[in-house]
Amino acid sequence: MPDSNDDPQSQLLATEFCGLQLDTPIVLLSGCVGFGEEYTRVAGFSNRDAGAIVLKGTTGEPRLGNSPHRVYETPAGMLNAIGLQNPGVDKVVDDILPTLDFDETRFIANVCGSTIEEYTAVTKRFDDSPIDAIEINISCPNVKEGGVSFGNDPDMSARVVEACRASTSKPIIAKLSPNQTDIQENARRCIEAGTDGFAVINTLMGMAIDVETRQPVIGNIQGGLSGPAIKPIALLKVKQVYEVAGKHNIPIIGQGGITNTRDALEFIIAGATTVGVGTALFYDPLICKTINAGIADYLRKHDFNHISELVGAMHIGDDELDTAVSG
Repeated sequence: MPDSNDDPQSQLLATEFCGLQLDTPIVLLSGCVGFGEEYTRVAGFSNRDAGAIVLKGTTGEPRLGNSPHRVYETPAGMLNAIGLQNPGVDKVVDDILPTLDFDETRFIANVCGSTIEEYTAVTKRFDDSPIDAIEINISCPNVKEGGVSFGNDPDMSARVVEACRASTSKPIIAKLSPNQTDIQENARRCIEAGTDGFAVINTLMGMAIDVETRQPVIGNIQGGLSGPAIKPIALLKVKQVYEVAGKHNIPIIGQGGITNTRDALEFIIAGATTVGVGTALFYDPLICKTINAGIADYLRKHDFNHISELVGAMHIGDDELDTAVSG
């Protein structure tokens, strides 16, 4: 269990999320740091610069993932279609988790599945492990319903969360998809089903075409778009989910295109308790240290005593954001 230091920056940034004490509000996102040790080989990187690390998506059985190409750089972003490549939950629990230093930071499992039964089985397996919390990736396709993503339907989302909630005593975090009609209704249903927190948002679906071959660049044809290109969408979704979740004191990991201190502050002001960093790590593995220092400087400059005072502190005047019209 990580312990907050006595230095002034730690006192400003120490954060509670789903009952977990985090040294900083930064969360390293699933799929960007492998199973927790990938970036420790980078000179100057420390897991202690993150309040929590979300491990790579894990399924019941091993998966080889999609055919190449899996990753493609786009203007202001990145497309990926890894296909949930992972060694399976037994390997993760038995062989990988024992290698992690749980004194450095919090570790959160990311659970994926093709059926509700698979979600339940993987969650149960993690329940009997040292993992600190469980993120439920409800963006996976439901093979029993024609491949429709669980996360695009509030009823299916709630069923997954409810099943996982009944399978563990650990905190449950529902990772919401932006590829849906009404994210607020989805959030409401997930709250009723027992989620302890939200991760907002997952990637948006997109594609790229090689004009010379006239073929999709990604082997899977479509992939998830991440990076700065999706930040304005992610920011709005965080604000919308906060309008629902804030009433129940349910915290949010705000994520999607965060590359600097200003980005992180925007998400916190919109309602995120913690902020997720992912794609930015690929070009600046030490960015967490910079963002932590920047947030602390902002809090001092604006006379905040603690980062919690900034969560949801957005001012929009008398008009609701949803009815605002730009000229």
